[in-house]
Amino acid sequence: MQRAAQRDDRAHAQRVKRLRRALVCAAAVPAVLITAACSSDSGDSKAKSGQESTQPTTGGTSQPSASASPTVRAAAYQKLPEPCSALSKKTLTDLVPQGAKSGKKGSSDDPSSRASCSWNSLDNNGVKGSQFRWLNVSLLRFDSDTARGAGDDQAHTYYSQQVKDAQSVDGAKNPKVVPLSGTGSEATTVRYDLKKKEGLFKQQTVVARVENVVVTVDYNGAGLAGEKTPDADDLAKDAQKALKEIVAAVSSANGKGDGATSPTTEPASPSKSASKSASKAPSKSSSSSASPSKSAVKKS
Repeated sequence: MQRAAQRDDRAHAQRVKRLRRALVCAAAVPAVLITAACSSDSGDSKAKSGQESTQPTTGGTSQPSASASPTVRAAAYQKLPEPCSALSKKTLTDLVPQGAKSGKKGSSDDPSSRASCSWNSLDNNGVKGSQFRWLNVSLLRFDSDTARGAGDDQAHTYYSQQVKDAQSVDGAKNPKVVPLSGTGSEATTVRYDLKKKEGLFKQQTVVARVENVVVTVDYNGAGLAGEKTPDADDLAKDAQKALKEIVAAVSSANGKGDGATSPTTEPASPSKSASKSASKAPSKSSSSSASPSKSAVKKS
C-alpha cells in the first residue's frame, strides 16, 4: 500500500512537471510570433520607405508641362502695293496706249490683302478699224494661320486654281500653257483665243506666286472693224513684262528687294482647311476678260 501510494505521488509529480513545461512553451510561442511579426512589419516599412524615397517629390517641376501651342511659319509679306501705281508709265503706254491714265481701282474691304486695277484702250482708226486692249491686274495675299496653314501654302493652292481656271474658260480655243521661269516662286502663262461678236480676242493670263502673294495679269487684244488681229506672242511678252513689274512691286512694298526670282521651295501639299480658304478667294480672273463696250465699238 505504501509503495503504491509512493508511485502515485511520483506519477502525479511528473504530470505536474510536464504540465508546467507545456504552459511555459505555450506562453513562449505568442512572444516568438509577435517578435517575428514586428520584424516583418519593420522590414515592410523600411522597404516602403525606400520605395517612396525613389518617387519624385510633389512639386511644380515634377508635373508634366502643358503642351506648347501649335505654331506655323510666318507669312513673308504683310501688305500689297497700290495696284494702279504698280506698273510704270512706260509699260502702261506700251500695253494700253490709249488708256494709260484710265486705271480703275477695284473695290476691296481689305486693301492689304486684296487689290486690283484695270485699264481699257481703244485705238480708233476710223474706217481702217481699231485696236482694242484690256489689262487687268489682281493681287491676293494670304496670312499664316494655325487653322488654315502657312500663307505660302495657301497661296500655292490658290495659284494652282487660278492656272486651272484660266484653262477652262467657256469658248476658249487653242489653249496653251507655258511655265514661266525667273518670276516669283512659281509662274505660268495660259494663252487662248476667244471669239466674241466684236472680233477674235487673243487672251493672255499670266499667274505668279511670290511667297504668300498671288499676282494675276489678264491681258487681251483684238483687231476690230477689219483691223488686223494682234500677234499672240507679242501680247504674251507684254503680259509677262507687266507680271514681273507687279511681282517686284510686291517685294518692294514689303522692303524685300525686287522679288523677281524668289528661290523659295515648293510648299507642302495644302490641307483641306487650306483648300477651303482658297475656295473663298475671288472667282477665276480669266472669266473677266473684257471686251470693248458698245460705245467703243460704235466709234470704230
